[in-house]
Amino acid sequence: MASRLGVGVLILAALLGPATAQAGYGYVEYTAAAPVMMPEGAPTSTPVPPTQTPPPPGPGLRFGFYRRSCPPAEYFVKEVVAKAIRKNPGIGAGLIRMAFHDCFVQGCDGSVLLDATQANPRPEKLGPPNFPSLRGFEVIDTAKALLEKFCPGVVSCADVVQFAARDAAFFLSGYRVDYRLPAGRFDGRVSFENETLAFLPPPSFNLSELVENFRVKGLDVDDLVVLSGSHSIGRSHCSSFSDRISTPPSDMDPGLATVLRGQCPSNPNFTNDPTVVQDIVTANRLDNQYYKNVLRRKVLFNSDAALLTSTQTASKVQENAVIRGRWERKFARAMVKMSLIEIKNAANGEIRKNCRVVN
Repeated sequence: MASRLGVGVLILAALLGPATAQAGYGYVEYTAAAPVMMPEGAPTSTPVPPTQTPPPPGPGLRFGFYRRSCPPAEYFVKEVVAKAIRKNPGIGAGLIRMAFHDCFVQGCDGSVLLDATQANPRPEKLGPPNFPSLRGFEVIDTAKALLEKFCPGVVSCADVVQFAARDAAFFLSGYRVDYRLPAGRFDGRVSFENETLAFLPPPSFNLSELVENFRVKGLDVDDLVVLSGSHSIGRSHCSSFSDRISTPPSDMDPGLATVLRGQCPSNPNFTNDPTVVQDIVTANRLDNQYYKNVLRRKVLFNSDAALLTSTQTASKVQENAVIRGRWERKFARAMVKMSLIEIKNAANGEIRKNCRVVN
């Protein structure tokens, strides 16, 4: 096994290439305001240990799934993600978003990765919530190509998406979001654009709509509040919150609304829709600053502000804002729970050789 790992490291050094993503129009575009320095390779600092028991793996999934079939699988993905984030931290935020968008449509099955074909000209990645704002596809491609050279036909694209999101959260949080992830997912063969609008919550949703949207996927109110914390990093297109800075004004902090009106056109459209940072305090850091911003009404989306419209969710926001380390631990658990949504099996899935097309 040690010799195989050594070969894998040599392959890794030879094959890792730059990962880029295009800016685009959509619900949220994740790009960093400015680069941050990331460690070379795996970090040496000690991450904050989780204090909550992770949810049990889903049917057919287990921790360390590739320990024998492809020992360096998770290491390879982490190194690819680390390289991409060193170039652009916004790619890491995009990978976290990709995991969410994949799981909420057809389950966590890599269906969001499928390109358009003659047989299926409108897959998920072309849906309004995804195109062309969803980013990080090149990172998944790089990791998958590396895995196929070392252990072909073994690691699913669905698992690569979830590994990449976990690793992105790890790096962007300063190693504070750290969790084990069960694997063994199969890749789906179905991907439809119209399902993105049916299952992905838009930024205009109110609290009851958000709660129902998450409930359908087996996630509760706490998961909703905790996963909303991913809005602590990245950028958003003005069109996603233009209604909140128009006249009459919303409940957004007046100072922030004034700043945003100076950055956004009055009527953003496909050709004129700039982006702004989502977290004006720690734009490049995945942390609990988001909840402090919610309390100060310095957030962009109606779905963010909606967290203060009930006593239950407002108290959760308060706890995540003030209790040190609480949100990071809960976010790790919620990400694992989300990764178990509607898992495919050998009967309705496959292990794709190329993440962009079915076998």
